[in-house]
Amino acid sequence: MSNVLIAGAGIVGLSTARALLADGHGVTVVDRDPTGDKASFGNAGGLGVTEIVPASVPGLIWKVPGWLFDPLGPLSLRPAHFPKLVPWLIRFLRSGSQSEMLRITKALAALTAPVYDDYLPLLEELKLTRELHQVGALWVYETEAAFKADAADRDLRRSHGVIFNEMDGSEARKLEPALSKAVVRAAMTPQWSHFSDPKRVVDRLRELVIDKGAKIVTGEAVAVEGKALRLHAGQALPFDQLVIATGAWSACLARTFGDHVLMESERGYNITLPHSDIKLTREVIFAERKFVATPMDMGVRIGGAAEFAGLDASANFKRSDTLAKLARIYLPDLKLDNGTRWMGHRPTTPDSLPVIGRSTRRADIIHAYGHGHGGLTLGPTTGRLVADLVAGRTPPIDLSPFAVSRFS
Repeated sequence: MSNVLIAGAGIVGLSTARALLADGHGVTVVDRDPTGDKASFGNAGGLGVTEIVPASVPGLIWKVPGWLFDPLGPLSLRPAHFPKLVPWLIRFLRSGSQSEMLRITKALAALTAPVYDDYLPLLEELKLTRELHQVGALWVYETEAAFKADAADRDLRRSHGVIFNEMDGSEARKLEPALSKAVVRAAMTPQWSHFSDPKRVVDRLRELVIDKGAKIVTGEAVAVEGKALRLHAGQALPFDQLVIATGAWSACLARTFGDHVLMESERGYNITLPHSDIKLTREVIFAERKFVATPMDMGVRIGGAAEFAGLDASANFKRSDTLAKLARIYLPDLKLDNGTRWMGHRPTTPDSLPVIGRSTRRADIIHAYGHGHGGLTLGPTTGRLVADLVAGRTPPIDLSPFAVSRFS
């Protein structure tokens, strides 16, 4: 068995470590802050198995200007970052054709199909089964027109097995009495789930892989040099095989050995309200404004929005405050006091497909990142697929749509 080095200690890296340890490999995980803040810690906590349609779809281009100029809109772009975003944006727009949307949806549906098969045994091993609430999610709409406009999207998801139970606003309020009369239509997706605290899942998983023999190294990976990974402090970690799972920073590392990846940090914001004075049973998705509210152990978390500003720009926590204000449209009794604001880097490719597979340049390096909003959802499944690649097994799904070579 080989000694496998994993760069990244988020949900994908740790899930990969667990799968490799089960195969008998020696595993080292390196991360600049192994116990620190990750996108999988601070997200909205949803197990979004219904999220199979790419972000770029036909007609989206006409909505973007309105979102950018709306101070309460779901999208923001810092002008200084625009020149760097152009290549990604061009590929994003090209991915929005009808044929590409259908191709990408098929690939994401195949990747998402085994999520519960991979997650439930993991949660049982972590003794966190009760942390996952399989109670569905409720998509809510302010207007009949917006609900009808999303009909094609619902039909596409239905064609891949997603269930939608459509209802009017009064039926939605029977499910979630905290909702206001601003909600006129809704759709329930019973296959969705949410976690009490996603951070607890990641923390317990890290403890598990350490108990099973993984070595955790603190250090920032900056370059691949021969058969070693060089860290910022100058240390070099040797490997037989290397798995890159550093999220939004992965493209920078891939560039050091010649793999080109189009990926952006789609910066997401949230605010967690510990004394919200409302009760929700399930995650509520505000479909028109592209954000969510999730009941968690630490309070109600309001999350969403997309900001393109790169990896280094400071956070604009006015985005978190904006989400809280928008939530009051739907949840009028929501109290906004003492909220904790957060920003995280979602690793997002222009075609919404993660990068999973071997390097085009190095047979001993495997990519495992770029899951966008779906890292928490797809972490254990990705880890199992990477273990198959390391072991030389044929993965149970076609990984060609996720190959890094698509950016060559």
